[in-house]
Amino acid sequence: MRIVDVCAFYTPAGGGVRTYIDAKLKAAARLGHEVIVIAPGARDEVVRRGPGAFVVTIPAPVLPVDRRYRYFHDERALHRALDTWRPDHLEVSSPWSSATMAGRWQGAATRSLVMHCDPLAAYAYRWFGGIATTGTIDRLFGWFWRHLRRLDAMFDLVVCANRQLAQRLDCGGVGKAETVAMGVERGVFSPSLRSTELRASALRSLGLDRDATLLIGVGRLAAEKRWDMVIRAVATIAAVRPAGFLLVGEGSGRQQLQRLAERSGCAAVLPPQTDRHELARLLASADALVHGCEAETFCMVAAEARASGIPLIVPDRGAAVEQLVQGAGGAYRAASQQALERAIGDFIDRGTELQRMRASLHSDVRTMEEHFGQLFARYFRLRTESPQPRLVMAMAST
Repeated sequence: MRIVDVCAFYTPAGGGVRTYIDAKLKAAARLGHEVIVIAPGARDEVVRRGPGAFVVTIPAPVLPVDRRYRYFHDERALHRALDTWRPDHLEVSSPWSSATMAGRWQGAATRSLVMHCDPLAAYAYRWFGGIATTGTIDRLFGWFWRHLRRLDAMFDLVVCANRQLAQRLDCGGVGKAETVAMGVERGVFSPSLRSTELRASALRSLGLDRDATLLIGVGRLAAEKRWDMVIRAVATIAAVRPAGFLLVGEGSGRQQLQRLAERSGCAAVLPPQTDRHELARLLASADALVHGCEAETFCMVAAEARASGIPLIVPDRGAAVEQLVQGAGGAYRAASQQALERAIGDFIDRGTELQRMRASLHSDVRTMEEHFGQLFARYFRLRTESPQPRLVMAMAST
């Protein structure tokens, strides 16, 4: 089966989506499929990434809010690329304009929309959550729900990586939403990679001795990740208990977060770790992962931290909480700094070593191979359920 992924969020400098796409390209041949990723880029280019695995870029403008990314703007160019590659199954990984463009393509492929982002949780609920209920915000953003329902009509399947998102979409009238949980790279993350020397070195870099608690965060440095809230919460705890926080990542918020970390006296912002094995060692050597974002669709780093055998301190909304091991870390009320402070304090007071041992016993996490096996099998069933070629009716632009 030839699967073409129109991936608006793919960029060589990206984070979780790039990791996911790279794993998909590697899995394609092993699972007997071809995967072609069509992404916005600086130029027309076709890069072969392995047997039956290609990354195709179409010239596209830079996204003003984050210049690492570009966005599809030429529907005819996208349709020409789809005509050239002639997919059996068309996958789109953004609910924005690229999904509408791809949905209007007059090809016979079955098609799925993969929700790699949750715009309502990342933006609308975050902006207005302090003054309005979720139901009220949904009504204010009724135009976006109408857009999602139109996409639901254009696609055969809407794939979600966590149950909360699938249930919310279903309640909003997106009737084709299904949960297909993602996974982590096989053999990369493990509790066995824990290094007491690396942990002690990290604590020393924060001016702490080995008896302190080492907390870690990994991800894009953007407002919706709420790293400022995490740093302030750790600073409050560090005033009464020896604790430090390492934040690993890149993004538009780096300078602001570095200043905040320096003022806190207990945190440091590190550059992104491109060596996955070194990232795995650092995760396994920390005492807990702390995450601030309630808008994650899968939260790959939470799954990687669980596979590394460390406890999680995560918001009670979004995908990260689905990786939580009972008795190893805890969930706090999303978007509440006070709740996060209590969760960190409770984690330390309950004894970090005992919780880490419990997390290590539950470090088995679904692999990427298992995820793609399930996902591609679902696509294959779509083709057998809809054996007759179909043409998609052109729909009004949303």
